Amino acid sequence: MKDINGKIIYVGKAKNLKNRVRSYFKSSHEGKTAQLVAHIVDFETIVTSTDKEAFLLEITLIQKHQPYYNIKLKRGTGYPYIKITHERDPRIIIANDVKHDGGYYFGPYPNVYAAEETLHFLQKVYPLRRCSGYQGRPCLYYHMGQCLGACFKEVPESAYDEQIKRIKSFLNGNTARVIKHLQTQMKEAAASLEFERAADLRDQLHYIDVTVEKQKIISNDQTPRDIFNFYLDKGWLSIQVFFVRQARLMKREKRLFPVVSTAPEEMQTFIMQFYNRKNAVLPREILVPSSIDEDTRESIEDVLNVPVNVPQRGVRRDLMEMAGKNARLVLEEKFRLLELDEHKTTGAMQEIADALGLPPVSKIEAFDHSHEQGADLVSAMVVFENGRPNKKLYRKYKLRTVDHADETASTMEVIRRRYTRLLKEHTDMPDLILMDGGAIQMNAAKDVLENELGLDIPVAGMVKNDHHRTADLMFGEDDEHLNLDPKSQGFYLLQRIQDEVHRFAITFHRQLHNKNSLSSRLDQIQGVGPKTRAKLLKKYGSLKKIAAAPVSDLHELGLSETVAQTVHVAVAAMVTGEAQQSLSYLDRQQTI
Repeated sequence: MKDINGKIIYVGKAKNLKNRVRSYFKSSHEGKTAQLVAHIVDFETIVTSTDKEAFLLEITLIQKHQPYYNIKLKRGTGYPYIKITHERDPRIIIANDVKHDGGYYFGPYPNVYAAEETLHFLQKVYPLRRCSGYQGRPCLYYHMGQCLGACFKEVPESAYDEQIKRIKSFLNGNTARVIKHLQTQMKEAAASLEFERAADLRDQLHYIDVTVEKQKIISNDQTPRDIFNFYLDKGWLSIQVFFVRQARLMKREKRLFPVVSTAPEEMQTFIMQFYNRKNAVLPREILVPSSIDEDTRESIEDVLNVPVNVPQRGVRRDLMEMAGKNARLVLEEKFRLLELDEHKTTGAMQEIADALGLPPVSKIEAFDHSHEQGADLVSAMVVFENGRPNKKLYRKYKLRTVDHADETASTMEVIRRRYTRLLKEHTDMPDLILMDGGAIQMNAAKDVLENELGLDIPVAGMVKNDHHRTADLMFGEDDEHLNLDPKSQGFYLLQRIQDEVHRFAITFHRQLHNKNSLSSRLDQIQGVGPKTRAKLLKKYGSLKKIAAAPVSDLHELGLSETVAQTVHVAVAAMVTGEAQQSLSYLDRQQTI
């Protein structure tokens, strides 16, 4: 839970998040809880696979952020660790806090009783020292086989090292051999009608399972690593970055933005820029999902000089899946909030009209453009009537007269085409036009409407901040900013319109870009028809792999020598051009 400044003021966990959050706001509270509720402005969630993982992550985040309203776990976990002491004659004990004393700590363990029972089991199976030390005679524990005899003799360090190695392996989750032995003993006891002993062994198996089960939040691998995963839907990309340090998930960052190209391409650019920030610290390993191909991973490795791997099994793969699940939930929450905004538009249209000094507004048309480095230029229009989107009236435009990135020319063409058509069809005009490009697009639209078509339709520009989010409206001859109240319903509606037109334009551009991508580019090569194209796509699947293939391999695929040579040269030129564009793009980002 965060306050108005975005500071974390409380960290908690819940099996049922809805019920937990509702309990804060549906009933009256006193004291600390009442103060907490009064200061909550925002929530952030991380979804884990089990309740134990949630508990361990809660401990990590409380110790890291020290939230004001968390008391119980601020200075310690409140739960025990199993510790192997750093002494000449080491012991295995229960500890409440982690100290920098050279000992080995395992935990913390939410089930205190299970941890104590597991400790007793280890003392019996892998004995170290149980007594207070040398006393000249064997202690009771030595006679019981639970002490190596430091009470009356000098125990070699190698004997302790061997036992400690076994205890570490056991607490790290390698329990199969011990569990199998206990299960055999339990069955033998039950067969001998020793039911009380069988029950004790059954309980012991349960305590071991509860105590030493492997979890994803705290692992035993100390390698600093960053984990990237994503979820793509409706033209929006949601990225989650997990930072694993000191064997713990210490931090999570999330990003959400509309995309044009494919998700792997966007991920490559994002990772490059992510570590190009000031004070960015590179990990020793970067983990990415399997959808990021080997060529892309190698490109990232070459630039960052950090190994980029795809986890195949175990804890790292589970963490990758957890990051992907959280990315999906964040994006779904974005869409859910957009849908909820549709129901909060009462009076919002009037607020916008009042801010602009216009009579009541019932129909708004908004425009946005999209392209990729000047290629596949498109425009899109969305329509909002009475504060709600009317998707039946949405329109897509492939730009005909513009062949490079030019906001003025793109705006003039789409405005001219849209309202010339409405004039011919004698269709009602909108009450307001919004341009998603500030002063440049707003003035270009006004130029066409007033000077070419003779229409008097108000045009305003939607202004964005440095984070590419809705900030204000621009209107009038002097491009005046209206300073809308960011908490008003009118501002929320403006934000929804801008998000929707941007999403619609991006989605259309992506569809067009994909259609014009690999297959259509192969069609441009002389001698390549549908059958040859299908062979190349099936065999190689990408331009890079076709360019890397020898001419002899292309000829063996069924292409004539002339066509194979032509394909090889043409595709190599395409790949070289893409690489130059990518480098140019990264250079521009570096300059920015």
